[in-house]
Amino acid sequence: MSRVPGWLSRLGESLSRMGERLDERRAEAERDDPLGPPYGTPPAAPSPAVPARPDVDPDTAAPLSGPETVPAPPSYAPAVAARPDPAAAIPWGMRVAAEAGWRLLVLAGTVWVLMKVISSVQLVVLAFVAALLVTALLQPTVAILRRKGLPRGLATAVTAVSGFVVMGLVGWFVVWQVMDNVDNLSDRVKDGIEELKHWLLDSPFHVTEQQINDIAKNLSEAIGANAEQITSAGLQGVTVIVEAMTGILLAMFCTLFLLYDGKKVWEWTLKLVPAQARPGVAGAGPRAWRTLTAYVRGTVLVALIDAVFIGLGLWFLDVPMAVPLAVFIFLFAFIPLVGAVISGALACLVALVTNGVFTALMVLVVVLAVQQIEGHVLQPFILGRAVRVHPLAVVLAVAAGGLTAGIGGAVVAVPLVAVLNTVVGYLRAYSTEQALLSTPEPRGATAFAVAPVPAPGAVKEEGK
Repeated sequence: MSRVPGWLSRLGESLSRMGERLDERRAEAERDDPLGPPYGTPPAAPSPAVPARPDVDPDTAAPLSGPETVPAPPSYAPAVAARPDPAAAIPWGMRVAAEAGWRLLVLAGTVWVLMKVISSVQLVVLAFVAALLVTALLQPTVAILRRKGLPRGLATAVTAVSGFVVMGLVGWFVVWQVMDNVDNLSDRVKDGIEELKHWLLDSPFHVTEQQINDIAKNLSEAIGANAEQITSAGLQGVTVIVEAMTGILLAMFCTLFLLYDGKKVWEWTLKLVPAQARPGVAGAGPRAWRTLTAYVRGTVLVALIDAVFIGLGLWFLDVPMAVPLAVFIFLFAFIPLVGAVISGALACLVALVTNGVFTALMVLVVVLAVQQIEGHVLQPFILGRAVRVHPLAVVLAVAAGGLTAGIGGAVVAVPLVAVLNTVVGYLRAYSTEQALLSTPEPRGATAFAVAPVPAPGAVKEEGK
């Protein structure tokens, strides 16, 4: 038992001497190796002189994820300029044009689809628009009868029946006058053609009788060669008459219900508008209706004055069918600019072939004088600023309406532009007012300083 501790003590001394030798060899290896400790031997402690890298996990030495933790390029890599954002590389003007361009494309596509739908139901649309125009003309009469104490149904029936009867009598009167004077007109036309022929022979244009006969022969041959087309045009005319009668009946039906229940129809239409835009549309509707009413009343009054004065001039100049021509002048007055030219040319042509060149020139003077008075005195005084539209807009609207829907489109084009002008002006003023109301009032400002400025003509429009 006394030998065991001595053996253990010697073993411990041997192990301690082996450990000292290993430590000495490790220290010698570290002094001889410039790269540091051997592979796999972790350092005793991190060097405080090396800064921590933000793109490397300090615990695992793995690169962090994310767009902002990309490792930096090595020092020997060439310098590369950073590329800008593609959106920032496009010029500002081009970006604005692109933003506006795709919106315009969407708007153009919407308008194209809408025009296709309207053209497919053109008869229904024209009948409803005509009903709106007639309703705008007759609705004040319904209001007057209601104030007199008549029930709404009776006032509507009396107004609608009276209006339809008057329109029917005017149409019957025109047809009766044309049929009654057609024989006399044909004789006067023949005499006028003979007088025109003699005038051309005696004129300084050196027209010979052979040339006149050749022209007449060519006309007769052209009529004979196109007889089939003329016949088909006559058959198409029958179809047009049937469609016109259908449209008239539909317009009368719509007019009756608009006169009786127009307010409820408008309230139902407002429900189709999004709730956010409903207040603006609700305010623009009555103003658009007042504009349409003012346009229809003013146009009817101006057309009546034109027809009366030009008709009196035709009657004093002894032009046949003066009354039917006056009625045609009244109807064509609803087509701005173009209608006056067509009706005036028709009156001059009838005067030329019936009474000669001098009478035709006198009719032209009368037509031009009345139209000048209409354009410079009657329309500004009667229609006023509420429905004033620039002449260029009138010409383009009439041309577009005529190309789209014929005569009916030309008739409704200008009132449509006038209504759109009123609606757009009101919505612009309404949006400005809402923007001013939503803006916090600056300190020290008064209510008058932030009040919206009324649009031109707004005071006059509200006072009507």
